[in-house]
Amino acid sequence: MSKSNFMNSAEQMRDRLGPALCLAKWKQVSLHLPTGLNNSCYHPPLHEIDAVAIQHTPGALHNTEHKKSQRVIMLKNERPQECSYCWTQEDMGNLSDRHYRSGEPWAAEDYEKIVNSTGQEDDVVPSYVEVNFNHACNLACSYCSPQFSSTWQAEVDRWGGYPTSTTHNDPSHFVGRNRPIPARDHNPYVEAFWRWWPELYPKLKHFRMTGGEPLMDRNTYKVFDYVLALPNPELHLDVTSNFSVEDALMDRYLDYVKQLCSTQIEHFMQYVSLDSGIKHHAEYIRHGLHYPKMAANVERFLYDIPHRNSLTFIITMNNLSVLGLQRQLDWILDLRQRHSTTYQRVWFDTPLLRTPLWQSLQILPPVYVGILERVADWMETNLEKPDRPFHGFKDYEVQRLRRDIDWMKAGSKLDPEYVNIQRADFYRFFNEHDKRRKTDFLETFPQMREFWNECRYHAQN
Repeated sequence: MSKSNFMNSAEQMRDRLGPALCLAKWKQVSLHLPTGLNNSCYHPPLHEIDAVAIQHTPGALHNTEHKKSQRVIMLKNERPQECSYCWTQEDMGNLSDRHYRSGEPWAAEDYEKIVNSTGQEDDVVPSYVEVNFNHACNLACSYCSPQFSSTWQAEVDRWGGYPTSTTHNDPSHFVGRNRPIPARDHNPYVEAFWRWWPELYPKLKHFRMTGGEPLMDRNTYKVFDYVLALPNPELHLDVTSNFSVEDALMDRYLDYVKQLCSTQIEHFMQYVSLDSGIKHHAEYIRHGLHYPKMAANVERFLYDIPHRNSLTFIITMNNLSVLGLQRQLDWILDLRQRHSTTYQRVWFDTPLLRTPLWQSLQILPPVYVGILERVADWMETNLEKPDRPFHGFKDYEVQRLRRDIDWMKAGSKLDPEYVNIQRADFYRFFNEHDKRRKTDFLETFPQMREFWNECRYHAQN
């Protein structure tokens, strides 16, 4: 079978980029406005936006001094340490996200301009922008934090942090700059964003709203109103949601999406965060999720708004998602067969969870590697074919899962003492989780009893 265009573009860009360059450092930004933080994609650590600089130059939301210093390093063909995720994948012989991202048209079109730049320019306007306007969220996902969830914040404000080896989500950490600015309060970063928006909007290729839960935030609908009043025919408009909000809010949201998909934008992408195809697993990982409501809203979106949109599941690969992955992919195949005719409407991605460390794939016993390898092998037998387009798996979807497996296998080379500390924290965290949230780990994951007992042993010894 011939390679997909997406895979070909990534491989061709790999050869052009050399050992260190990533176009996303220029052309992409993730803005976390409740805390005034920024990164070029979700892999590097967040860093601070200069609150003084944005008063007169709102584009400094993106073009921070830190980011410009990282661009200079890349232009010297040196690897910035903060991009270690991609370097690790490449050193294992895999395509990394810098290859995939840089190979996409919104980044690749500026390749020549970027390689001939100094890295210090102030006026780089990104074409791919992700924004978190607000940390308000109705879920408290196990791997999330108060910076991204008001429900998490309310819990730790009441009960304190979790008793892991280093207190997890300790309220004392979320003070000052680290405490999200409530939506009702003045936020200089949100204010700067809206001053930047008229300059930014005409040049956007992708604009994605994340959270928190964007369906609960008024800025989401302010963006929608702007786009409806002034459509951008090159714009891919994207929203990430848990799709498990109250019915009245979902009704309002889908009414907006119907209007947007009937106007002159390029495409609307609905991202849905879901980490398992087994109901009780998914609801445990993403506490507060109502799985039947989420599934019904997925079907409603695909049936009721059939044009100019797609839906992507974000499957954050953590050690509780392994057992339910194949069932989730089975559902995705079913959705593809029912809803994809002239183009692919249902997608998924499998990004690795790297923190908190006790939810990493790398601390699982080797038997779990075999489970994921069997899933990847099964995907290989269900690849998309010319005579049934849009109904199988893509080559790069298999490649991305296999690189997750390679990273998982690398856990066998970690210091055993380090692994045991993380396993102890796994038990401490989820034992406390069960007490606070009235959940039951072993009732939910009976297949993981042996791993649970090992983690409990390390926690007690």
